[in-house]
Amino acid sequence: MSVDTAAPTRTYQLFINGEWTPASTGKTFEVRNPATGEKIADVAEATVDDVERAVDAARKAFDDGRWSGLSPGERSAILYRLADKLEENAALLAELESRNAGKPIKLSSNSDIPFAIDNLRFFAGAARQLEGRATAEYVTGYTSMIRREPLGVVASITPWNYPFMMAIWKVGPALAAGNTVVLKPASLTPLTTLELARIAREAGLPDGVLNVLTGPGERIGNALAAHAKVDMVSLTGDSSTGRKIMEAASGTVKRAHLELGGKAALIVYEDADIEAAAQGAVVAGFVNTGQDCTAGTRVYAHESVYKPLLERIVEKAKQVRVGDPMNEKTDMGPLVSAAQRDKVEGFVKRAVAAGAKVAVGGKRADIASGFYFEPTVITDAAHESEMIQSEAFGPVIAMSTFQTGEEAIHRANDVAFGLSGSVWTKDVFKALNTAKQLNFGTVWINDHLPIASEMPHGGFKQSGFGKDMSSYSLEEYTRVKHVMAELTGAPKKGWHFTIFGDAE
Repeated sequence: MSVDTAAPTRTYQLFINGEWTPASTGKTFEVRNPATGEKIADVAEATVDDVERAVDAARKAFDDGRWSGLSPGERSAILYRLADKLEENAALLAELESRNAGKPIKLSSNSDIPFAIDNLRFFAGAARQLEGRATAEYVTGYTSMIRREPLGVVASITPWNYPFMMAIWKVGPALAAGNTVVLKPASLTPLTTLELARIAREAGLPDGVLNVLTGPGERIGNALAAHAKVDMVSLTGDSSTGRKIMEAASGTVKRAHLELGGKAALIVYEDADIEAAAQGAVVAGFVNTGQDCTAGTRVYAHESVYKPLLERIVEKAKQVRVGDPMNEKTDMGPLVSAAQRDKVEGFVKRAVAAGAKVAVGGKRADIASGFYFEPTVITDAAHESEMIQSEAFGPVIAMSTFQTGEEAIHRANDVAFGLSGSVWTKDVFKALNTAKQLNFGTVWINDHLPIASEMPHGGFKQSGFGKDMSSYSLEEYTRVKHVMAELTGAPKKGWHFTIFGDAE
Protein backbone atom coordinates (compact mmCIF):
# COMPACT_ATOMS: atom_id res chain seq x y z
CA MET A 1 0.00 0.00 0.00
CA SER A 2 2.72 2.46 -0.95
CA VAL A 3 1.91 6.09 -1.45
CA ASP A 4 2.41 8.18 -4.54
CA THR A 5 2.81 11.59 -2.91
CA ALA A 6 2.26 13.28 -6.26
CA ALA A 7 -1.25 11.82 -6.46
CA PRO A 8 -3.94 14.25 -5.27
CA THR A 9 -5.79 11.70 -3.15
CA ARG A 10 -5.17 8.22 -1.77
CA THR A 11 -7.49 5.95 0.17
CA TYR A 12 -6.13 4.22 3.27
CA GLN A 13 -7.61 1.37 5.27
CA LEU A 14 -7.11 0.12 8.81
CA PHE A 15 -4.24 -2.26 9.51
CA ILE A 16 -5.40 -5.17 11.67
CA ASN A 17 -3.74 -8.55 12.14
CA GLY A 18 -1.34 -7.94 9.28
CA GLU A 19 -4.05 -7.07 6.75
CA TRP A 20 -5.55 -3.91 5.29
CA THR A 21 -9.24 -3.72 6.04
CA PRO A 22 -12.01 -1.11 5.75
CA ALA A 23 -13.74 0.23 8.84
CA SER A 24 -16.69 -1.87 9.95
CA THR A 25 -19.09 0.81 8.68
CA GLY A 26 -17.11 1.52 5.51
CA LYS A 27 -16.84 5.19 6.50
CA THR A 28 -13.81 7.33 5.73
CA PHE A 29 -12.68 10.83 6.66
CA GLU A 30 -10.66 13.41 4.77
CA VAL A 31 -7.05 14.35 5.47
CA ARG A 32 -5.89 17.74 4.18
CA ASN A 33 -2.60 19.45 3.42
CA PRO A 34 -2.33 22.36 5.90
CA ALA A 35 -0.20 24.35 3.44
CA THR A 36 -2.95 24.38 0.79
CA GLY A 37 -6.13 23.18 2.46
CA GLU A 38 -6.46 20.56 -0.28
CA LYS A 39 -7.55 17.01 0.41
CA ILE A 40 -4.68 14.54 0.11
CA ALA A 41 -6.25 11.34 1.42
CA ASP A 42 -9.37 9.50 2.48
CA VAL A 43 -8.76 7.38 5.56
CA ALA A 44 -10.87 4.67 7.17
CA GLU A 45 -12.81 5.86 10.20
CA ALA A 46 -12.55 3.13 12.80
CA THR A 47 -15.39 2.20 15.12
CA VAL A 48 -15.56 0.57 18.53
CA ASP A 49 -16.12 -2.72 16.70
CA ASP A 50 -12.80 -2.15 14.93
CA VAL A 51 -11.17 -1.52 18.31
CA GLU A 52 -12.39 -4.96 19.36
CA ARG A 53 -10.92 -6.54 16.23
CA ALA A 54 -7.55 -4.84 16.67
CA VAL A 55 -7.26 -5.56 20.39
CA ASP A 56 -8.26 -9.19 19.85
CA ALA A 57 -5.57 -9.51 17.17
CA ALA A 58 -2.95 -7.96 19.43
CA ARG A 59 -4.08 -10.08 22.39
CA LYS A 60 -3.88 -13.31 20.41
CA ALA A 61 -0.48 -12.36 18.99
CA PHE A 62 0.79 -11.78 22.51
CA ASP A 63 -0.80 -14.79 24.16
CA ASP A 64 0.40 -17.28 21.56
CA GLY A 65 3.97 -15.99 21.88
CA ARG A 66 4.52 -15.19 18.23
CA TRP A 67 6.42 -12.06 19.36
CA SER A 68 7.05 -12.31 23.11
CA GLY A 69 8.06 -15.92 22.59
CA LEU A 70 10.86 -14.98 20.24
CA SER A 71 14.31 -14.65 21.73
CA PRO A 72 15.56 -11.10 22.33
CA GLY A 73 18.00 -11.61 19.47
CA GLU A 74 15.21 -12.61 17.09
CA ARG A 75 13.09 -9.59 18.01
CA SER A 76 16.14 -7.38 17.69
CA ALA A 77 16.89 -8.66 14.20
CA ILE A 78 13.37 -7.86 12.99
CA LEU A 79 13.48 -4.37 14.49
CA TYR A 80 16.85 -3.72 12.84
CA ARG A 81 15.38 -4.91 9.54
CA LEU A 82 12.44 -2.56 10.03
CA ALA A 83 14.83 0.34 10.68
CA ASP A 84 16.72 -0.49 7.49
CA LYS A 85 13.53 -0.57 5.45
CA LEU A 86 12.38 2.72 6.96
CA GLU A 87 15.71 4.21 5.94
CA GLU A 88 15.16 2.94 2.38
CA ASN A 89 11.80 4.77 2.44
CA ALA A 90 13.11 7.87 4.23
CA ALA A 91 12.60 10.28 1.32
CA LEU A 92 9.01 9.12 0.82
CA LEU A 93 8.30 9.36 4.56
CA ALA A 94 9.79 12.85 4.81
CA GLU A 95 7.79 14.15 1.88
CA LEU A 96 4.57 12.58 3.12
CA GLU A 97 5.17 13.92 6.65
CA SER A 98 5.64 17.43 5.31
CA ARG A 99 2.57 17.29 3.10
CA ASN A 100 0.41 15.89 5.86
CA ALA A 101 1.69 17.89 8.85
CA GLY A 102 2.79 21.08 7.07
CA LYS A 103 6.29 20.95 8.50
CA PRO A 104 9.25 22.17 6.43
CA ILE A 105 10.80 19.42 4.35
CA LYS A 106 14.24 20.26 5.75
CA LEU A 107 12.92 19.47 9.23
CA SER A 108 11.30 16.21 8.15
CA SER A 109 14.17 14.96 6.03
CA ASN A 110 17.08 16.08 8.24
CA SER A 111 15.60 15.68 11.69
CA ASP A 112 12.29 13.91 12.28
CA ILE A 113 12.65 10.87 10.03
CA PRO A 114 16.37 10.09 10.54
CA PHE A 115 16.14 10.65 14.28
CA ALA A 116 13.13 8.32 14.53
CA ILE A 117 15.04 5.63 12.65
CA ASP A 118 18.01 6.09 14.97
CA ASN A 119 15.66 5.71 17.92
CA LEU A 120 14.30 2.45 16.54
CA ARG A 121 17.83 1.14 16.09
CA PHE A 122 18.56 2.02 19.71
CA PHE A 123 15.63 -0.11 20.82
CA ALA A 124 16.55 -2.91 18.46
CA GLY A 125 19.81 -3.13 20.41
CA ALA A 126 18.15 -2.59 23.78
CA ALA A 127 15.87 -5.58 23.14
CA ARG A 128 18.86 -7.79 23.92
CA GLN A 129 19.70 -6.08 27.22
CA LEU A 130 16.54 -6.28 29.33
CA GLU A 131 17.94 -7.12 32.74
CA GLY A 132 16.75 -7.84 36.26
CA ARG A 133 18.59 -7.95 39.57
CA ALA A 134 21.11 -10.75 39.92
CA THR A 135 19.90 -14.07 41.31
CA ALA A 136 20.90 -14.40 44.96
CA GLU A 137 20.00 -15.89 48.37
CA TYR A 138 18.34 -13.12 50.36
CA VAL A 139 16.59 -15.56 52.73
CA THR A 140 18.37 -18.66 54.06
CA GLY A 141 17.28 -21.71 52.08
CA TYR A 142 15.81 -19.78 49.16
CA THR A 143 17.04 -18.29 45.92
CA SER A 144 15.37 -15.16 44.56
CA MET A 145 15.48 -14.01 40.98
CA ILE A 146 13.91 -11.17 39.05
CA ARG A 147 12.17 -11.58 35.72
CA ARG A 148 11.51 -8.52 33.59
CA GLU A 149 8.54 -9.33 31.38
CA PRO A 150 6.44 -7.57 28.73
CA LEU A 151 3.10 -6.23 29.88
CA GLY A 152 0.95 -7.57 27.05
CA VAL A 153 -1.13 -5.36 24.76
CA VAL A 154 -0.13 -1.69 24.61
CA ALA A 155 -2.45 0.98 23.22
CA SER A 156 -0.35 3.83 21.84
CA ILE A 157 -1.93 7.18 20.99
CA THR A 158 0.20 9.68 19.11
CA PRO A 159 -0.15 13.44 18.42
CA TRP A 160 -0.33 15.42 15.19
CA ASN A 161 2.78 17.56 15.66
CA TYR A 162 5.39 14.78 15.21
CA PRO A 163 3.37 11.91 13.74
CA PHE A 164 6.12 9.56 12.62
CA MET A 165 8.66 10.29 15.34
CA MET A 166 6.13 9.88 18.15
CA ALA A 167 4.92 6.60 16.63
CA ILE A 168 8.48 5.25 16.75
CA TRP A 169 9.01 6.58 20.29
CA LYS A 170 6.09 4.41 21.38
CA VAL A 171 6.37 1.39 19.12
CA GLY A 172 10.15 1.03 19.61
CA PRO A 173 10.28 0.30 23.35
CA ALA A 174 6.94 -1.53 23.36
CA LEU A 175 8.06 -4.01 20.71
CA ALA A 176 11.60 -4.30 22.04
CA ALA A 177 10.17 -5.40 25.37
CA GLY A 178 8.00 -8.06 23.69
CA ASN A 179 4.60 -6.36 23.79
CA THR A 180 2.07 -6.16 20.98
CA VAL A 181 0.66 -2.78 19.97
CA VAL A 182 -2.52 -1.10 18.80
CA LEU A 183 -1.41 2.28 17.49
CA LYS A 184 -3.80 5.18 16.97
CA PRO A 185 -2.37 8.22 15.18
CA ALA A 186 -3.98 11.66 15.29
CA SER A 187 -6.77 12.05 12.75
CA LEU A 188 -5.14 15.13 11.24
CA THR A 189 -1.86 13.35 10.47
CA PRO A 190 -2.19 9.57 10.09
CA LEU A 191 -0.41 8.97 6.80
CA THR A 192 3.17 8.18 7.80
CA THR A 193 1.90 5.92 10.57
CA LEU A 194 0.00 3.91 7.98
CA GLU A 195 3.18 3.74 5.93
CA LEU A 196 4.96 2.47 9.05
CA ALA A 197 2.47 -0.42 9.18
CA ARG A 198 3.10 -1.27 5.52
CA ILE A 199 6.86 -1.25 5.98
CA ALA A 200 6.64 -3.25 9.22
CA ARG A 201 4.83 -6.02 7.38
CA GLU A 202 7.52 -6.01 4.69
CA ALA A 203 10.17 -6.25 7.43
CA GLY A 204 8.63 -9.46 8.75
CA LEU A 205 6.82 -8.26 11.86
CA PRO A 206 4.38 -11.10 12.67
CA ASP A 207 0.67 -10.55 12.07
CA GLY A 208 -1.15 -8.88 14.95
CA VAL A 209 1.98 -7.52 16.60
CA LEU A 210 1.40 -4.00 15.25
CA ASN A 211 -2.11 -2.80 14.42
CA VAL A 212 -3.08 0.71 13.31
CA LEU A 213 -6.51 2.26 13.85
CA THR A 214 -7.44 5.67 12.43
CA GLY A 215 -10.37 7.72 13.62
CA PRO A 216 -11.55 10.19 16.25
CA GLY A 217 -9.57 10.08 19.46
CA GLU A 218 -12.54 10.75 21.70
CA ARG A 219 -14.10 7.49 20.51
CA ILE A 220 -11.18 5.26 19.55
CA GLY A 221 -8.63 6.49 22.08
CA ASN A 222 -11.04 6.25 24.99
CA ALA A 223 -12.20 2.79 23.90
CA LEU A 224 -8.59 1.59 23.82
CA ALA A 225 -7.79 3.13 27.19
CA ALA A 226 -10.83 1.51 28.80
CA HIS A 227 -10.47 -1.90 27.16
CA ALA A 228 -10.08 -4.79 29.58
CA LYS A 229 -7.67 -6.64 27.25
CA VAL A 230 -5.32 -3.66 26.95
CA ASP A 231 -2.59 -3.75 29.59
CA MET A 232 -1.14 -0.27 29.11
CA VAL A 233 -2.06 2.97 27.41
CA SER A 234 0.63 5.40 26.26
CA LEU A 235 -0.38 8.88 25.13
CA THR A 236 1.43 11.89 23.81
CA GLY A 237 -0.98 14.80 23.68
CA ASP A 238 -2.27 17.79 25.58
CA SER A 239 -2.95 17.72 29.29
CA SER A 240 -6.74 17.77 28.96
CA THR A 241 -6.61 14.67 26.77
CA GLY A 242 -4.26 13.07 29.27
CA ARG A 243 -6.78 13.52 32.05
CA LYS A 244 -9.50 11.86 29.95
CA ILE A 245 -7.25 8.93 29.10
CA MET A 246 -6.31 8.47 32.77
CA GLU A 247 -9.99 8.44 33.68
CA ALA A 248 -10.79 5.89 30.99
CA ALA A 249 -7.85 3.71 32.04
CA SER A 250 -8.76 3.83 35.73
CA GLY A 251 -11.67 1.42 35.31
CA THR A 252 -9.28 -1.46 34.69
CA VAL A 253 -6.41 0.01 36.73
CA LYS A 254 -4.07 -0.37 33.78
CA ARG A 255 -0.69 1.25 33.48
CA ALA A 256 -0.67 4.71 31.89
CA HIS A 257 2.25 6.58 30.34
CA LEU A 258 1.54 10.23 29.57
CA GLU A 259 3.73 12.79 27.80
CA LEU A 260 1.62 15.92 27.84
CA GLY A 261 1.86 19.67 27.35
CA GLY A 262 4.66 22.06 28.11
CA LYS A 263 5.45 25.73 28.61
CA ALA A 264 9.21 25.77 28.32
CA ALA A 265 11.19 28.64 29.79
CA LEU A 266 14.55 30.10 28.74
CA ILE A 267 16.39 31.89 31.55
CA VAL A 268 18.98 34.29 30.13
CA TYR A 269 21.40 35.61 32.74
CA GLU A 270 23.33 38.86 32.49
CA ASP A 271 26.58 37.10 31.53
CA ALA A 272 25.00 35.05 28.71
CA ASP A 273 26.17 35.20 25.10
CA ILE A 274 23.36 37.38 23.75
CA GLU A 275 23.82 36.31 20.14
CA ALA A 276 23.68 32.64 21.12
CA ALA A 277 20.64 33.22 23.33
CA ALA A 278 18.80 35.11 20.58
CA GLN A 279 19.58 32.41 18.04
CA GLY A 280 18.52 29.73 20.51
CA ALA A 281 15.28 31.52 21.39
CA VAL A 282 14.22 31.80 17.76
CA VAL A 283 15.01 28.15 17.09
CA ALA A 284 13.29 27.08 20.31
CA GLY A 285 10.22 29.25 19.84
CA PHE A 286 9.51 28.66 16.17
CA VAL A 287 10.47 25.00 15.79
CA ASN A 288 7.75 23.15 13.89
CA THR A 289 5.74 26.42 13.82
CA GLY A 290 5.78 26.40 17.62
CA GLN A 291 3.84 23.14 17.66
CA ASP A 292 6.22 21.42 20.03
CA CYS A 293 5.69 20.64 23.70
CA THR A 294 9.31 21.65 24.38
CA ALA A 295 9.08 24.89 22.36
CA GLY A 296 10.68 27.84 24.15
CA THR A 297 7.57 29.94 24.62
CA ARG A 298 8.75 31.96 27.64
CA VAL A 299 11.99 33.94 27.65
CA TYR A 300 13.08 35.46 30.96
CA ALA A 301 15.98 37.87 30.45
CA HIS A 302 17.94 39.69 33.15
CA GLU A 303 17.00 43.36 33.10
CA SER A 304 20.53 44.33 32.05
CA VAL A 305 20.34 42.33 28.80
CA TYR A 306 16.61 42.38 28.13
CA LYS A 307 16.61 45.19 25.58
CA PRO A 308 19.50 43.98 23.40
CA LEU A 309 18.19 40.43 23.55
CA LEU A 310 14.69 41.53 22.54
CA GLU A 311 16.11 43.51 19.64
CA ARG A 312 18.12 40.56 18.35
CA ILE A 313 15.21 38.13 18.72
CA VAL A 314 12.88 40.49 16.85
CA GLU A 315 15.47 41.00 14.13
CA LYS A 316 15.92 37.25 13.72
CA ALA A 317 12.16 36.60 13.83
CA LYS A 318 11.77 38.92 10.85
CA GLN A 319 14.26 36.76 8.95
CA VAL A 320 12.33 33.51 9.46
CA ARG A 321 11.25 32.31 6.01
CA VAL A 322 7.59 31.36 6.16
CA GLY A 323 6.06 29.52 3.22
CA ASP A 324 5.73 26.33 1.23
CA PRO A 325 6.90 23.39 3.39
CA MET A 326 8.21 21.60 0.29
CA ASN A 327 10.67 24.40 -0.44
CA GLU A 328 14.07 23.49 1.00
CA LYS A 329 14.60 27.12 2.07
CA THR A 330 11.44 27.36 4.14
CA ASP A 331 12.06 27.74 7.88
CA MET A 332 8.46 27.68 9.08
CA GLY A 333 5.35 26.18 7.53
CA PRO A 334 1.67 26.51 8.40
CA LEU A 335 -0.09 25.47 11.56
CA VAL A 336 -1.66 22.05 11.24
CA SER A 337 -5.26 23.21 10.81
CA ALA A 338 -7.53 26.22 10.63
CA ALA A 339 -8.66 25.49 14.18
CA GLN A 340 -5.08 25.55 15.45
CA ARG A 341 -4.36 28.81 13.62
CA ASP A 342 -7.50 30.34 15.12
CA LYS A 343 -6.44 29.16 18.59
CA VAL A 344 -3.05 30.85 18.31
CA GLU A 345 -4.62 34.00 16.90
CA GLY A 346 -7.03 34.06 19.84
CA PHE A 347 -4.18 33.82 22.34
CA VAL A 348 -2.45 36.84 20.80
CA LYS A 349 -5.61 38.95 20.56
CA ARG A 350 -6.54 38.27 24.18
CA ALA A 351 -2.99 39.03 25.34
CA VAL A 352 -3.04 42.40 23.57
CA ALA A 353 -6.48 43.18 24.94
CA ALA A 354 -5.09 42.51 28.44
CA GLY A 355 -2.20 44.96 27.95
CA ALA A 356 0.59 42.94 26.33
CA LYS A 357 2.44 44.36 23.33
CA VAL A 358 3.37 42.77 20.02
CA ALA A 359 7.05 43.32 19.21
CA VAL A 360 6.82 41.50 15.88
CA GLY A 361 4.24 39.42 14.05
CA GLY A 362 0.96 38.86 15.83
CA LYS A 363 -1.24 38.08 12.84
CA ARG A 364 -1.91 35.63 10.03
CA ALA A 365 0.82 35.52 7.43
CA ASP A 366 0.02 37.09 4.07
CA ILE A 367 -0.09 33.82 2.15
CA ALA A 368 -2.99 33.04 -0.15
CA SER A 369 -3.76 29.53 1.06
CA GLY A 370 -3.05 27.39 4.09
CA PHE A 371 -3.07 28.00 7.84
CA TYR A 372 -0.10 30.33 8.29
CA PHE A 373 0.69 32.63 11.21
CA GLU A 374 3.61 35.03 11.52
CA PRO A 375 6.52 34.40 13.90
CA THR A 376 5.45 36.45 16.90
CA VAL A 377 7.12 37.99 19.94
CA ILE A 378 4.98 39.33 22.81
CA THR A 379 6.16 41.56 25.66
CA ASP A 380 4.61 42.80 28.89
CA ALA A 381 2.27 39.86 29.39
CA ALA A 382 1.32 39.48 33.04
CA HIS A 383 2.70 36.42 34.79
CA GLU A 384 -0.82 35.26 35.69
CA SER A 385 -2.09 35.69 32.14
CA GLU A 386 -3.09 32.96 29.72
CA MET A 387 -0.14 33.82 27.51
CA ILE A 388 2.30 32.83 30.25
CA GLN A 389 0.36 30.06 31.95
CA SER A 390 -1.27 28.14 29.09
CA GLU A 391 -0.03 26.37 25.99
CA ALA A 392 -0.87 28.19 22.75
CA PHE A 393 1.05 25.65 20.65
CA GLY A 394 2.02 28.10 17.97
CA PRO A 395 4.89 30.42 16.92
CA VAL A 396 4.59 32.85 19.83
CA ILE A 397 7.38 33.82 22.25
CA ALA A 398 6.56 35.83 25.39
CA MET A 399 9.46 37.86 26.80
CA SER A 400 9.82 39.10 30.38
CA THR A 401 12.53 40.59 32.58
CA PHE A 402 13.91 39.55 35.97
CA GLN A 403 16.23 41.10 38.53
CA THR A 404 17.51 38.07 40.48
CA GLY A 405 18.10 34.44 39.71
CA GLU A 406 15.69 33.45 42.47
CA GLU A 407 12.95 35.49 40.79
CA ALA A 408 13.63 33.92 37.39
CA ILE A 409 13.59 30.37 38.76
CA HIS A 410 10.40 30.99 40.70
CA ARG A 411 8.58 32.37 37.67
CA ALA A 412 9.89 29.65 35.39
CA ASN A 413 8.57 27.00 37.79
CA ASP A 414 5.32 28.81 38.56
CA VAL A 415 3.21 27.19 35.81
CA ALA A 416 1.26 23.93 35.67
CA PHE A 417 3.76 22.29 33.34
CA GLY A 418 7.20 20.80 33.91
CA LEU A 419 8.53 19.37 30.67
CA SER A 420 11.60 21.38 29.69
CA GLY A 421 13.59 24.58 30.01
CA SER A 422 17.02 26.02 29.39
CA VAL A 423 19.63 28.15 31.15
CA TRP A 424 21.88 30.64 29.36
CA THR A 425 25.05 31.71 31.17
CA LYS A 426 28.84 31.41 30.99
CA ASP A 427 29.01 30.61 34.72
CA VAL A 428 29.06 26.83 35.19
CA PHE A 429 28.10 27.08 38.86
CA LYS A 430 25.11 29.28 38.09
CA ALA A 431 24.09 26.99 35.25
CA LEU A 432 24.18 23.79 37.28
CA ASN A 433 22.53 25.30 40.35
CA THR A 434 19.71 26.72 38.23
CA ALA A 435 19.27 23.39 36.45
CA LYS A 436 18.99 21.68 39.84
CA GLN A 437 16.22 24.04 40.95
CA LEU A 438 14.15 24.01 37.75
CA ASN A 439 11.18 21.66 38.02
CA PHE A 440 11.44 20.28 34.48
CA GLY A 441 12.13 16.81 33.11
CA THR A 442 14.81 18.20 30.78
CA VAL A 443 17.04 21.23 31.30
CA TRP A 444 19.49 22.40 28.63
CA ILE A 445 22.43 24.69 29.24
CA ASN A 446 23.25 27.21 26.50
CA ASP A 447 21.00 25.51 23.97
CA HIS A 448 17.39 24.37 23.70
CA LEU A 449 15.79 21.34 21.97
CA PRO A 450 18.54 18.76 21.21
CA ILE A 451 17.66 15.20 22.20
CA ALA A 452 19.41 11.84 22.02
CA SER A 453 18.03 8.31 21.74
CA GLU A 454 20.14 7.30 24.74
CA MET A 455 18.65 9.98 27.03
CA PRO A 456 15.11 10.05 28.50
CA HIS A 457 12.37 12.49 27.58
CA GLY A 458 9.43 13.15 29.88
CA GLY A 459 8.01 15.73 32.23
CA PHE A 460 6.80 16.55 35.71
CA LYS A 461 3.55 18.01 37.05
CA GLN A 462 0.84 18.35 34.36
CA SER A 463 3.37 17.52 31.66
CA GLY A 464 2.74 13.91 32.62
CA PHE A 465 4.83 10.98 33.82
CA GLY A 466 6.92 8.23 32.34
CA LYS A 467 9.81 8.44 29.91
CA ASP A 468 10.18 8.14 26.17
CA MET A 469 13.50 7.15 24.59
CA SER A 470 16.49 5.65 26.43
CA SER A 471 16.61 2.48 28.51
CA TYR A 472 14.42 4.22 31.10
CA SER A 473 11.45 3.91 28.77
CA LEU A 474 11.77 0.12 28.83
CA GLU A 475 10.76 0.27 32.48
CA GLU A 476 7.42 1.72 31.35
CA TYR A 477 6.76 -1.21 29.01
CA THR A 478 7.80 -4.08 31.29
CA ARG A 479 6.77 -5.55 34.62
CA VAL A 480 9.03 -6.96 37.33
CA LYS A 481 8.29 -10.39 38.70
CA HIS A 482 9.95 -11.95 41.76
CA VAL A 483 10.50 -15.71 41.49
CA MET A 484 11.55 -17.43 44.75
CA ALA A 485 12.75 -21.03 44.84
CA GLU A 486 13.06 -23.16 48.00
CA LEU A 487 16.39 -25.01 48.04
CA THR A 488 16.25 -27.68 50.80
CA GLY A 489 13.36 -29.89 49.73
CA ALA A 490 12.22 -30.21 53.37
CA PRO A 491 8.41 -30.53 53.64
CA LYS A 492 8.26 -28.51 56.86
CA LYS A 493 10.08 -25.21 56.85
CA GLY A 494 11.45 -23.59 59.97
CA TRP A 495 9.00 -20.71 59.88
CA HIS A 496 5.82 -22.79 59.28
CA PHE A 497 5.04 -23.03 63.02
CA THR A 498 4.10 -19.34 63.03
CA ILE A 499 1.03 -20.36 61.06
CA PHE A 500 0.61 -24.11 61.62
CA GLY A 501 1.99 -26.48 64.22
CA ASP A 502 4.72 -26.09 66.80
CA ALA A 503 8.33 -24.97 66.66
CA GLU A 504 10.91 -27.71 66.58
